[in-house]
This record gives sequence, C-alpha cells and structure tokens, in this order.
Amino acid sequence: MSSPGGELPFGLRIERQRDGFRGVALNGEEEVPFSDVTFDGRKLRLVFAWYDSRIEAEFDGSADRLTGLWSKTAADGISSLPFAATRGNAPRFRPPAEAGLEPVADAPASVDGVWEVVFDDEDGSEPARGEFRQEGARVTGTFLTPTGDYRFLAGSFEEGLLRLSTFDGGHAFLFHARARADGSLDGDFWSRDSYHATWTATRGDAAADILPDAWELVGLTNEEGRLEFTFPDLDGVPVSLSDERFRGRVVLVNLFGSWCPNCNDEAPLLAEWARTYRDLGLEVVGLAYEYSDDFERSRDMVRRFGGRHRIDYPLLIAGISDKAAAAETLPDLTSVVAYPTTIFIDRAGRVRAIHSGFEGPGTGEHHERLVAELVSRIEQLLA
Repeated sequence: MSSPGGELPFGLRIERQRDGFRGVALNGEEEVPFSDVTFDGRKLRLVFAWYDSRIEAEFDGSADRLTGLWSKTAADGISSLPFAATRGNAPRFRPPAEAGLEPVADAPASVDGVWEVVFDDEDGSEPARGEFRQEGARVTGTFLTPTGDYRFLAGSFEEGLLRLSTFDGGHAFLFHARARADGSLDGDFWSRDSYHATWTATRGDAAADILPDAWELVGLTNEEGRLEFTFPDLDGVPVSLSDERFRGRVVLVNLFGSWCPNCNDEAPLLAEWARTYRDLGLEVVGLAYEYSDDFERSRDMVRRFGGRHRIDYPLLIAGISDKAAAAETLPDLTSVVAYPTTIFIDRAGRVRAIHSGFEGPGTGEHHERLVAELVSRIEQLLA
C-alpha cells in the first residue's frame, strides 16, 4: 500500500485450487484469508466481505506486477490506498538506502524486548506497551494499549530505523521510528489514509505497570448491580436482558463492532464458549455498534461477522460505534471505553465483572493468560 507515511508492505499469497483461487494476507506468523478471490487472466479482485473491503488490481504489462487500489467503507466514508504487488518472496521492507531513508549513526543493534510507549495525537496521550522480537534485521511483535492491541506486526530494524506494518483486510497500520542517542525510539504511526499519531518509547521494566487494569475501567451507575437493555435482533425483533431465555442463566453481554480487529479476535472464543457451556447454563448476547445508523447496512455487516465466526448466539443492533453515543444506549454503565467490552452477569441477574478491550493472539502470553482468566470466571459463575 502507498500510505501517507510511505510504503506499507504486507505479504500476499494466491493459490489456484480446484474450485477457483484462494488468497491470504501475511503478517509475520498470521495468515488472514480473503473471503473471495476472482481472476480473469488480467484483473484480480480480493474481497474481505466482513470488513466491506476489497483490492482491485490488474497486471500493468508485466506478468510479475499488479497495480490497483484497496478501498473499504469506514466511519468517515470510503477509505482507500494505492496498491501494488510484485511477484516473489522479498524482505518486507526495502533496505533504508533504497527507500530513501537516512540511517542513524551509532544506533543500537536490536530493539528486542519490552518498551514503555506513549502515543500522542490531537485527542491527547495514550500509554502502551511495546513487545518486539528481533532475529537478524527481522522484527515481529505488537503494541498493547489500555483497550486492545495492534495485532500481528512485522518488519525490520536496520541502521537505527524501526519499520513495522500490518494489513488484515480492514486495517492498514504503519509504524516508523528512529533510535535516539539515549537508546529510546521516536516514531510515527499511520492508519489507513486518514489517521496519524506520534510515539516515543523507552526500554525498561516500568512498561509492566504502564497499562491500567482492564477490569476496572468501567463500572455501574446503579447500586443494584443491574444491566437493562432492549435492542432489535437481525430480524428486527426486540430482545431484552429480562427475556425468559436469560432468566436463571449466566449471561455474557459482549459490546462489539464488525469493523473492530480485537472484536474479530475475541468472537471465535465467545462462539466456542457459547456452544461448550450452553447446557451448563451460559447465554451469550452480542450488542453491535456499527459505523452507520442505517439498520439494513448494519444488519448486513453483523450477519457477515456472525457467519465468519460461526456465531449461534443472538446478535443485536445496538447503535453506532462512537463510544459516547454507545454509552448513552446503556445508561447502567459509567462509560464505554473499548470495543470489545464483555459484561459478566450471574444467575441472579447481577453484574459481577466488566472487562474492557481484548488482548488478541498477536500478544502471545498475554492472550493466553487472558483467555484462561475469562474461562475461569465463566466456570466460577456456572458452578
């Protein structure tokens, strides 16, 4: 991709199969399948239906190069970036000199390890925890934030320049940073064609305590410990937490968006838990907060989300993705600070815990610990 910050590379593998073509986007250890791949001998179309996203490209006179455009529907309209692909298994980023980047003198040899990070944009500052693994010049890792993570990042650290990127069909992230004399990093972050932030990072164990407790970010506005709502399901039928199907059951209420990367990481687990624990008394219900207030469009996107993750629990259309507006639809909550947010309700109908955000598989051990903790809380409520 050609982003405002420069080249935003990712891997692309396309395979001819008996019934057509299959394609995946490659980001380090991650392979993200496209929902549909079509090729007519010249023009290629790669679709991520669940993100309303597509790449359309064609050969530019060479059998080894495609050019075109990536576009997707976003909250602020259609987002797009120019796209080009060259056949072959090349390094993710070109060498700094070839990319026109000035090297850093006396730079450290590695960024391997844990970093205390601060992102700054027009809305203020946000802490984060950077975790990078370096082998030679190759770097993989991610940033953990108070509300989630940036998934599987891959790139390089060469001549004092750190470059990382990811593309999963709906999200195009590019990170650059230069090493400073004191060993810290000074960088930029671009998302799609519209967002830019700066960031700084320093090494140290202090990063362990930089993020707030995700179980403490949201509370209740009532002393009774209750949560009430009524929203339409995908057929337009009103569903309430007071309905008979939820009485005497442990309920997980999941606030999500079909557009949200961490929601897509969590959804397969929720679907699995709903099937595994249903006979023991668990119900799951998803409240969708979408880009548009157009019910038909939101319903279409949420149906794609449900189909992608084999969800068989009810999904309701609750509102738009703006967090302040979302909080107004759930006045029993003090706020909505992240997608996803998962609310744990016991058999007596009392809210027992609220978890904001989700640490996805790109965070490694953090993801494994969180999944174990979520399962433990479910089983404690079912006991």
